[in-house]
Amino acid sequence: MTPSILNADFSNLQYEIERIAQVSDFVHLDVMDNIFVPNFTFDFESAHKIINSSALPVDAHLMVANCDVMGPAYAEIGCASVTVHAEATEKISQTLKAIRSTGARSGLAIKPNTSIEQYIDFSDDVDMFLIMTVEPGFGGQSFMEAMLPKIRRTREIIGSRSIWLQVDGGISIDTIERAAEAGADTFVAGSAVFKANDPAVMVTSLRNLAENMAD
Repeated sequence: MTPSILNADFSNLQYEIERIAQVSDFVHLDVMDNIFVPNFTFDFESAHKIINSSALPVDAHLMVANCDVMGPAYAEIGCASVTVHAEATEKISQTLKAIRSTGARSGLAIKPNTSIEQYIDFSDDVDMFLIMTVEPGFGGQSFMEAMLPKIRRTREIIGSRSIWLQVDGGISIDTIERAAEAGADTFVAGSAVFKANDPAVMVTSLRNLAENMAD
């Protein structure tokens, strides 16, 4: 489980991350620049401070322009995983390899209207595919059921390779089983976690639902 801090209390992020640290694998850092998506969250300096102070490894999701430069930059400052959007990356293979060269995991994200088929050739360069199940830019959106066939197709593409399949957008108690059944194995949940009375309990509940479906 990789809770997103997009819906956490930005004024006390260290505490918010500590609340889920014992039950989460990573914390998901949504970086938006108001260029690639119509919203702004963190600049590079602010993100660096979060990464340095985080009680969990950071899974950075870059919804920014110029991912060819920014992807490796985030890897170099200590992210455990860096995901760039295919739509904002001109030299995809080179950028993914540069992220990997730092020791970070490389991820490739695609928006709902982007087909996975045109990115099959980059499978050897990725440690994770991210299928967006909402339009990137804002938290609290509803899970897009129409993305389930894309998740299944991506699972087929991955095959037996040790590539993670992450889903991001609208993941909750009501939707995580469907995403897991379709083949996802890594889950980003924001509103469901940080709007819960006990975020750690919610993370555990979501994990149990996904694992039970996988079994």
